[in-house]
Amino acid sequence: MSYGKGDFGLSEAGGYSTYQSADTGRDSSSEFTRLSQVTSSNIQKITQNVGSIQKMVNKLGTSEDNHDLREKLHDLQHYTNQLAKDTNKYLKDLQSLPPAVSDSDQRQRKMQKERLTGEFTSVLNNFQSIQRRAAEKEKEEYARARAASGRGADLKGPYAEDRDQHLISLESPGSRGVPSQMMLEEEVDMEALRERETALRKLESDITDVNQIFKDLATMVHEQGEMVDSIEANVESAGIHVDEGNTQLRQARDYQKRARRKMVIFVIVLLIVIAIVALIIYLSVK
Repeated sequence: MSYGKGDFGLSEAGGYSTYQSADTGRDSSSEFTRLSQVTSSNIQKITQNVGSIQKMVNKLGTSEDNHDLREKLHDLQHYTNQLAKDTNKYLKDLQSLPPAVSDSDQRQRKMQKERLTGEFTSVLNNFQSIQRRAAEKEKEEYARARAASGRGADLKGPYAEDRDQHLISLESPGSRGVPSQMMLEEEVDMEALRERETALRKLESDITDVNQIFKDLATMVHEQGEMVDSIEANVESAGIHVDEGNTQLRQARDYQKRARRKMVIFVIVLLIVIAIVALIIYLSVK
């Protein structure tokens, strides 16, 4: 089965990224759902790719090791690295969405973001581990290839004797066609070395990208903690205001009861006064 660049989602622009920024014009709830789904899907893809990369790395340095295997490995590693960077951006977009209207929705969003962040951190750890193992094997193979080509640090080793023997054999009458063949072989070796060096530098760059993602995740987790503290403080403040409102309502009801009681007493006293005045008038007339 071939793993060409098209198999890894290579865009027409020549990159692996499929990232789409958050749509600020959409409803916050629907946008949260979209970002959560694409983040979860990317995490699953990274998990699957890490498993495939693990199998390929295990074949490095064995009888199954060849140029085609390394090319597939490099493409899959780089594609997975881009998936990780896109996922990191989606998590940032989730973090920047406006808060939900209700407290229950806000709690659900918080749990969802924490779950996705935890899953992404876990799979990213696995990816970084296999990246470093692949880099170690690549460096070992690169060092061996340099040494075998005579362009390593030790040019005075066994290769020097072999090179002298080749020079001696070149002087023999029957070896006139050999120099051009050797030059072609050396050019092929140099090209292979350059390819391995380029691949190694690319892998090291990808490892650096993953390290940066870990820093971003640490910042996001810290900000999530601050946001949770702020939400809890707001809820606590709202609770205090509710308690104060209830107290004021109780006081108002007490004031109303006292006012009614005073009004009843006043009416009773007024009726008694009127009755007494009426009685006096009645007696004086009679």
